[in-house]
Formats: sequence, C-alpha cells, structure tokens
Amino acid sequence: MIIRPKDNWLRLLFVWRGSVLPQILPRLAALLVLSVAVVLAHGQLLTYKVPLTAAPFTLFGVTLAIFLGFYNNASYDRFWEGRKLWGALLNTTRSLTRQALTLGPSPGGASEAGQFVRLLIAFVYTLKHQLRRTDAAPDLGRLLPAPLAHTVQQATFKPMLLLLELGRWVQQRHGGSPTDLGAQLAFDHNLNQLSDIVGGCERLASTPIPFTYSVVLHRTVYLYCFLLPFGLVDSTGWATPLIVAFVGYTFMALDAIMRDIEEPFALGDNDLALNTMSHMIESTLLEMVGEPLPPPLVRPHQYVFD
Repeated sequence: MIIRPKDNWLRLLFVWRGSVLPQILPRLAALLVLSVAVVLAHGQLLTYKVPLTAAPFTLFGVTLAIFLGFYNNASYDRFWEGRKLWGALLNTTRSLTRQALTLGPSPGGASEAGQFVRLLIAFVYTLKHQLRRTDAAPDLGRLLPAPLAHTVQQATFKPMLLLLELGRWVQQRHGGSPTDLGAQLAFDHNLNQLSDIVGGCERLASTPIPFTYSVVLHRTVYLYCFLLPFGLVDSTGWATPLIVAFVGYTFMALDAIMRDIEEPFALGDNDLALNTMSHMIESTLLEMVGEPLPPPLVRPHQYVFD
C-alpha cells in the first residue's frame, strides 16, 4: 500500500503514484485510437456500417454497473476482513503483553516479559511474511536467539511454531502452581485468539474470489468499452473519443482496483499496509515493557510503498 498525506481536491485530480491509471493507460490509449478511427470511418467497419446506437449501451451499462457493484462489494469485504483480522492481532498482542506483566509472580519483571514480547513480535512478522511469501530471516534474526531463529526459519508454518513457544513460556511461568490456573486460562484464551487470526488470514490468502467472476466481468467491461464508439459516433461525432475514454477509464479503473484489493495481503499499491501495522505492533509492545522503540518507518509527509 502507498502511505501518503491527504491531498486537497485539486491535487487529487492529478495524482499519479498510487492510482491505477499507469496500469490501464495503454488500454485507454488503444481505446482512444479506436474511437478516433471509428469517427473517421463514420462507424463503418471496412465497407459495413455497424448498426449500433446508444440505446442498447444505456441498458447494458446498468447491468454492467450492478455486476461491478457486486464484485466491488465482494472485493472490499475481503479487504476489510483482512484489516479487522490485523486489528484483532494488535488488540490480542497488547492483551497478552499486559497479562505477561501483571498476572502471577514476576521475579524477572519487565525483562522476563520482554522475552515473551519478542516472541509475540516475531509471531507478527512471520505472519506478515507468510501472507506475502517473503523471507522472514532478517526479522527472526534480530528478534530471536540464533538457535530458535534457525528452527523457526526451517518451518513451513512459522507463526504456529512461535505460538507453540509462547505456550511453553506460559507453561514454564505458571505451570507449577494450581493457584495460577486462572492466569493460564487467560493466556490460553488469547493464544487461541492468535490461532484464530492466523487461520482467518490463511483462509483469505488461499481462497480468492472464484475465477469465473473475474473472467466474465473482465471480458464484459472490455467488450462494452470497445463497442461503445460504434454506438455513439452518429449522435456525438468528434466528442465520441472523449466520452468513450472517460467511460472506459471509469470501468477499467474499477476492474483494476477490484483486482488489487481482492488480495488484501499482497504488495499492490492499494493492499493492506502490513509493514506499517507490524511496525506499530512492535512499537506498542516494546513501549509497554519499557524497551527502546524501533526507528520510525517514514518521516511525516513522506510517500512510501508499504
């Protein structure tokens, strides 16, 4: 995702980085060239006059808009569910850190809880890397002891291995006394929450919107846009290329945006800012145990891909 300050209405008209215009510009250029050629040929294809008017495109456009609305809702629901899962991850890690600091005997104080917190932070980063299919080794190396980092790096499902280590930490600290049963249950509830979050993220990442929806919508949008000049040329003349380019931009841009956000954990311009969220979780947990915060990811008003 691109993180950027809010622009005013005038600058938004000319935003380039982070919009889908660079992706669809070659297609829009082809559509504009076709529209100019249709106007020059007066709507004829070779020697055949294409018998199209604006009326069927008006009716068909309504159907297409409904279909686009359905796909947009489905895509945004996936994006928003991913954001809610990472919001729950923030809340649950904070709760676990508070429990590590306040529940039960604590001879090691914040330093003992710091071991637990680093396991939590490593869990967050390995989940991010698993969802994005990137290398977790640098984050594991800076957060965990070398033997544990090597063991986790060799695992296929790294977050679950770290979840097991978190459970062992709780067992070692609270497993010796029956009076700590309540604390163990509290920890266990939140560790189960982490497991549910991982499962929800894996479900989103491994179950895309059915491919047939994408194919049908994609074909329909482009067929509509490339036939539109033949339906408008007789009524709008030389305004046809401008009208067609504007309509084409709207439909093609929506198609591109929906393809971006239907995979919320990917590295596209409009996907979730997992780097920023992971960094925020790390910062808030380290602050709770009184350890130095990591350096900020971005300076104010700086644009960055996340």
